[in-house]
Amino acid sequence: MGNGDSRVRGLAARAGGWSARHRWAAVGIWVLFVVLAMGLGSAAGRVDVGDSDQLKGETSTAARIVEDAGIEEPASETVLVQAKGDGLTATDEEFRSAVTAVVTAVGKTGEVTAVTSPYESDTISEDGRSALVQFDMRGDSDTAGERVEPVLEAVAEVQKDHGSLRIEEIGGASMMKTFDDAFGDDFKKAEYSAVPVALGILLIAFGALVAALLPVALAITAIMATMGLMGLVSHLQPMSETANSVMLLVGLAVGVDYCLFYLRREREERAAGRDAQTALRIAAATSGRAIVVSGVTVCVAMAGMLFTGLAEFEAMGLASLMVVAVAMVGSVTVLPALLSLLGERVEKGRLPFLRRRRANGGNDSRFWTAVLKRVLARPLTAALVATGALLAVAAPAIGMKTQNLTLDQEFGDSLPIVQTYNRVNEAFPGGSEPAEVVVRADDINAPEVKAALADFREQAVASGASRGPVEIKLHDEQNIAFVHVPLVGGSDQDKAGASLDTLRDEVRPATLGRVDGVEAPITGQVAGSKDFNDQLVGSVVPVFVFVIVFAFLLMLLSFRSLTVAITSIVLNLLSVGAAYGILVAVFQHGWGASLVGAEGVGAIITWLPLFLFVILFGLSMDYHVFVVSRIREARMRGRTTRDAIQHGVVTTAGVVTSAAVIMVAVFGIFGTLSMQSMKQMGVGLAAAVLIDATIIRGVLLPAVMALLGERNWYLPKWLHRMPDLTHDESPDAVAAAAPEARDDKGEPVPV
Repeated sequence: MGNGDSRVRGLAARAGGWSARHRWAAVGIWVLFVVLAMGLGSAAGRVDVGDSDQLKGETSTAARIVEDAGIEEPASETVLVQAKGDGLTATDEEFRSAVTAVVTAVGKTGEVTAVTSPYESDTISEDGRSALVQFDMRGDSDTAGERVEPVLEAVAEVQKDHGSLRIEEIGGASMMKTFDDAFGDDFKKAEYSAVPVALGILLIAFGALVAALLPVALAITAIMATMGLMGLVSHLQPMSETANSVMLLVGLAVGVDYCLFYLRREREERAAGRDAQTALRIAAATSGRAIVVSGVTVCVAMAGMLFTGLAEFEAMGLASLMVVAVAMVGSVTVLPALLSLLGERVEKGRLPFLRRRRANGGNDSRFWTAVLKRVLARPLTAALVATGALLAVAAPAIGMKTQNLTLDQEFGDSLPIVQTYNRVNEAFPGGSEPAEVVVRADDINAPEVKAALADFREQAVASGASRGPVEIKLHDEQNIAFVHVPLVGGSDQDKAGASLDTLRDEVRPATLGRVDGVEAPITGQVAGSKDFNDQLVGSVVPVFVFVIVFAFLLMLLSFRSLTVAITSIVLNLLSVGAAYGILVAVFQHGWGASLVGAEGVGAIITWLPLFLFVILFGLSMDYHVFVVSRIREARMRGRTTRDAIQHGVVTTAGVVTSAAVIMVAVFGIFGTLSMQSMKQMGVGLAAAVLIDATIIRGVLLPAVMALLGERNWYLPKWLHRMPDLTHDESPDAVAAAAPEARDDKGEPVPV
């Protein structure tokens, strides 16, 4: 397996040694890096993903046509005027009076334009009980939500004077304001609460304030630096708010984990009787190397999102990759310098009631020692039971149904605007989410083009794809026409999708498609969802193959064992499968859904399975590399494989448990949010991490390795020529081979 007189050649060991010898320089360089990254990023500004970048297929084509033409589409708003009982209809005087009052009230605000009465636009329902007053918000549509408040107040005043009618506003601007008010603060509070939660858990884990603050400080500075880097990189790859949130989650998780791994090993070596200087060198050569291997593996997993071809995923992948890389570099450079500077002061601020906790995990290790004793006594039984349990949990994933959640699925009926959305869809199917045909021609007023537009409007209704009214809006100067088509099916995505297919595959070719030089991509919310889903489904196989193959190669190079590489992939896939199963059971089948407020969802949001696979595969490797590195280290020191397994699992139990608890707590916060997509993400991540740190690392991994015995370290002869990245020497070899740490003047570093 190795010999004790081999040289310490690891990158992490060299970085840690340099940092310990040049402590103030290492800290200064890190601070300078963070400040420069933030300053340059702020000066450069951030470019966010635009509609034409974010969308694919016909939706992207339509967005580019509109952008090239320089047309600014305003935020459209609608006021629903609806009789509460069966008595009133749109022909009654009271109804007409209410419509007139709405038109007058919104016009007086000065914030709207193009106010249209339902009696002018024929937007009256078939039963005559509902009508729509339509108008556009003035100014930039992206900021319309900030200006819609006076309009909402004007509509509310009209409602007070007409108790027999429902008078409710809905549209892009009003929904933007409502959701920002209801969930914007909620989401930010979740992000902000993650840091104190992590700090509290670390206080319990270390029992000392200074030791607990170090991982949080490293994570926060890594996040700050990455935010600056995102501004610079966004000029090449646009970023987004979603990417920012994912970066914060991943950065906090891995930043705390990496520091936790390093700090726990340093404390363990000191508890074993080594001086602080030697303990630091050992931590650099062992845990430091595990951090580098883990960090590179996580980066590779995050890079899988770059293969989706979707700008939002590419932004999330790149942001996550950067924060992991920054946290990894910080862990093996500035952290050793800080530990060297602090010395025994890292134990400052001890909590008296936690004074007796042992450096290697305390009660956690005693618990896992008892579990491991039973696992190693009957490894085959343990492996079969654990695998069977994971497969049973994963079984519901076979029937997974994915879709973009409708408004009522995403937010429930708690918000009045969601109820308004449902009423509009019931009275005017497809009216709140119409398809939009963007028609570009050499001459939009040419007779053949006008005739084709008229034919399209007629056949859209005749084909059954729409019940009308189909509205055409011309932009003569740009030779563009917008055709708004309410889709039959409304908020029922399957039916609305079928109507969209009819428009694209039958109506358009028979009308607009017959005129030379005419482009007519069909966009809108339903079309955007379909194009996004098609692109996402097409990217699943390339992403899965990339992540699995490269993770396998990294594990093979890092441990020089074909067996370890294969078992790593299989165990990670089991963990991801179990997370999928829990998601489907809770959010699709409703088993235990009331516990997380997920009743009535019935589906998994489209982007989540691929997102979870990439994130979970990376985070699972985090623990796996750390545990297996410790097992391999013990084996290289001469222990039998069974003893090495017990030593590796037990000595890492405390840090893995602490890291897992932090991740579960942070991800669990997002499971408490009101948006169902955030609930699904939080529950999926938390469940997977919990399963991974307990059943996988505590039971299945040691059971499988015990069954394999010496075959764990099998490497075919034809692979012996591959690079050797296994320079993780034993603590004794590190202590003997490493030079004494000295400062910039050549004096021994005091500890």
